[in-house]
Amino acid sequence: MPASEVLLLQSVARVDLALLLDRYGLELELRPQGEELPGSYWGESEAGLKGRQLYVRMDTPVHSALHEACHYVCVTPERRVGIDTDAGGEFVEESAVCYLQVLLADHLPHVGRERMMRDMDSWGYTFRLGSARTWFAEDAEDARAWLIRYELITADEQPTWKLRG
Repeated sequence: MPASEVLLLQSVARVDLALLLDRYGLELELRPQGEELPGSYWGESEAGLKGRQLYVRMDTPVHSALHEACHYVCVTPERRVGIDTDAGGEFVEESAVCYLQVLLADHLPHVGRERMMRDMDSWGYTFRLGSARTWFAEDAEDARAWLIRYELITADEQPTWKLRG
């Protein structure tokens, strides 16, 4: 997929992303263009997660950075301690990561949930109902309930800025 189809880190204020991540105790580490990103599951420009560090480059898609950050938020404390590249987890947890990623996009100026869902579709996230928007609106109740149960969002879908405990 051409990089122009999704919003890249170079197009947003990195300080806004760093401040959002800091609320969860995550540190944003910007790496030089072309350098391998430690902890990247997909490689290339995709964000990497290793411990409390979220590794990105200017060509990292914003959706990728938020997705990896949400893995950090959603994993158990035991998994969080040694997190490196693959967060693991069950299907509903992965859905919760995607759901939280959409909600957090609203807390980044000039990003928002609509852009996040469009970028998720462009990148190739797959949902049973065909698109991130339809999944979010009609098929994500299990993810929403999971996030509420672990007190990661409120009933009115606001982040609590807590990690799964």
